[in-house]
Amino acid sequence: MKVAVSSSGQDPNSPIDPRFGRCPYFLMVETDDMSFKVFDNQSAALGGGAGIQSAQFVVSKGARAVITGSCGPNAVKALSASGTDVYLGNSGIVQDAVQKLKNGELTPTAKADVSEQVASPRESVAGRGLVGMGGGYGMGRGMGMGRGRGRSGGR
Repeated sequence: MKVAVSSSGQDPNSPIDPRFGRCPYFLMVETDDMSFKVFDNQSAALGGGAGIQSAQFVVSKGARAVITGSCGPNAVKALSASGTDVYLGNSGIVQDAVQKLKNGELTPTAKADVSEQVASPRESVAGRGLVGMGGGYGMGRGMGMGRGRGRSGGR
């Protein structure tokens, strides 16, 4: 069986990336002989919809299961609709997680473990508020001289 694992690196000894839609790589591991192929996650930099695009990608590559840390609701729905099992809450090394799957130690789910809001690109960045929601820090230095005259409609 072909398994897609969200990975931080490019080999089976790499750590599992906790993010499905925005992981840097997908390792497609064949459970019969542990052979693998590495794919860059082209959806990681998308402004939105990374989870759905990632789900469509791994399904198009023949994955029958996904092992990851966390996954949003839209990606879980897309994977489940295609008949792909989803195994959430995983950490550690890619090949160890695949071995756990082979040993029957992992349980599939059809429920996301992060909310749609958290899974969006507007997540909190270093405690600075929500990106794209007015929480950014401007680059202006307040150097205006306050000479705006405005417009008055009356006398």
